[in-house]
Amino acid sequence: MDSTNVTTDSGIETGSKTKSGRKTYLTGIVCLMWVFVIFGAIAYKMGVAPMMKTMMATAHDLLLNTCFFLMAVCVLTGALGRILVEFGVVAMLQKILQPIMKPIFNLPGVASLGGVMTFLSDNPAIITISKDKQFARYFKKYQFISLTNFGTAFGMGLLVIIYMISLGYTVEPLIGFFGAIIGCVVSTRCMQHFILRSHPDYRDMEAIDEVYDEIKKTEEEGKNKEESLFTRILNAVLDGGKGGVEVGLAIIPGVLVISTLVMMLTFGAGPNGYDGSAYQGVELLPKLVGKINVVFEWLFGFHDPHLIGFPITALGAVGAALGLLPKFMAEGWVDGNAICVFTAIGMCWSGYLSTHTAMLDSLGYRNLTSKAIFAHTIGGLVAAVVAHLLAMVIL
Repeated sequence: MDSTNVTTDSGIETGSKTKSGRKTYLTGIVCLMWVFVIFGAIAYKMGVAPMMKTMMATAHDLLLNTCFFLMAVCVLTGALGRILVEFGVVAMLQKILQPIMKPIFNLPGVASLGGVMTFLSDNPAIITISKDKQFARYFKKYQFISLTNFGTAFGMGLLVIIYMISLGYTVEPLIGFFGAIIGCVVSTRCMQHFILRSHPDYRDMEAIDEVYDEIKKTEEEGKNKEESLFTRILNAVLDGGKGGVEVGLAIIPGVLVISTLVMMLTFGAGPNGYDGSAYQGVELLPKLVGKINVVFEWLFGFHDPHLIGFPITALGAVGAALGLLPKFMAEGWVDGNAICVFTAIGMCWSGYLSTHTAMLDSLGYRNLTSKAIFAHTIGGLVAAVVAHLLAMVIL
């Protein structure tokens, strides 16, 4: 009897391994098919050598001009954020802004610091200051996780608005900014709803360990009494900057991979054809959008399918999306309504597809990435629609 059981168990285990092996082979074959279909189609259009050169050139340019820029932003905002925490600004914001932040965003007042930091810099700034225990202790766990959506909605806001003003628009960026605020409310609230639906216990759980926080706070207060003002500033700057470097490194893979693919599917050939230069592509997305442009014309007021390239590129990096505007304006595709929508969706999305994964991973909640992306997609679309409707009324 025992021998039969052993044989049966062994047989079941062998059969299970066989099924698992077949499943692995099947998924591998499907993966290869998708790779050959996607990159084969691009290579057929561009040529194998130009495609590879364009991929490398685009990724290299993004690394130098986007990723390292974001890392510098993270270092500076990390240092500034740490100083604000060290000298009590965070606690002050919590008391002053709590009556506003709680009913609108369902967040503690101190979260406004994250919004200001991302508005002045970029999305990862919210994670840089979230790493600080003195900042995180004001949040419940579900609120703390939703900071990725809240902060992202204001990412590079100052840069976007100033750039739009430099193009000769004044009222339109402000309309778009209001749309981004509405999109932020929708995105943050949706994310909190999704978290509580899958993890209801997070409603009452603190974002950090209270005991550890109190010990750390006591230790820091003891050090602060002994350290000079200069030493406290120096330590805060160095510690915050070090955290910014770590966040900057974490976002590089997402920016390079996703933005490169999106841009190759959005842009067309250069003036000299496919010569392997950066930011060339097969222009697939504008062609697909052109077939259903009536939808985007109704939602966003876009009168040319090429305009969809801005929000699509903003998924990877809003800085790269802003680089499209001179060409759009030269072609005569841009009007006041487009600037309103671009400002709203550019701020609200601001590269969330390439940074959300890294941001949630750095917080330790990678499993909630899909919920965060879905909630922020909804928020960005709402921001664009609100900006379009306001543009129709005001402009």
